[in-house]
Amino acid sequence: MSDEFVDPYIDPETGVLRNLVGATSYDELANAEGELVSSRAAEFVSKFSPHVVGTLDDLKIIHHYLFQDIYDWAGEIRTVEIRKNEEGSQFFLPSVNIPMGIVWSLSELEKDDHLRGMGRDEFARCLAYHYDNYNFAHPFREGNGRTQRLFWTLVCHDAGYDLMWRSVSGEENDRASRDAAEKRDYGGLIDMFLRIAIPCDPKIPLNAGLVDARHLNG
Repeated sequence: MSDEFVDPYIDPETGVLRNLVGATSYDELANAEGELVSSRAAEFVSKFSPHVVGTLDDLKIIHHYLFQDIYDWAGEIRTVEIRKNEEGSQFFLPSVNIPMGIVWSLSELEKDDHLRGMGRDEFARCLAYHYDNYNFAHPFREGNGRTQRLFWTLVCHDAGYDLMWRSVSGEENDRASRDAAEKRDYGGLIDMFLRIAIPCDPKIPLNAGLVDARHLNG
């Protein structure tokens, strides 16, 4: 019997994540995700006018809604250990510790009153810290970035800021996130949030146009 690890999320015939759209290559899967996730994100905001606080259930609901057309495991916490597919990258939080990790991250966010009442500089600095906390948990096998970006779009709108993600590339976000996680250097994330955070009126419902384009992808 082989001791080689078998990822239960991978279709052994195609080598691609098991999916509902019939994609047999990662290019096909990425194209399908781009269309379907963008549509679901805009629908989620328009239909529910959601308010989130940062629980694991919040993240599961968002992930399920975004990826329900693509993965039969949408909204389910991963059962395998993962890391970015880059040389030297470290593993994210062990899967068994995800619930505890999110509880701790939420307790930290609550100490900052969910980022409410902050000037721009303080807001960017605190958001970078909390973004890193949640990002390290990486609760899902795939789709963590898009789930987290929609989650923070909702949290920050309630705090009085809209996030213009369309001006952030996946490469910039990944680099800044990795520096925060592995070097405790939040500079990249802080600079990013200073650039994309725009003051808003939290009493006005979030504009679905913020999440209608593919800028949540990455």
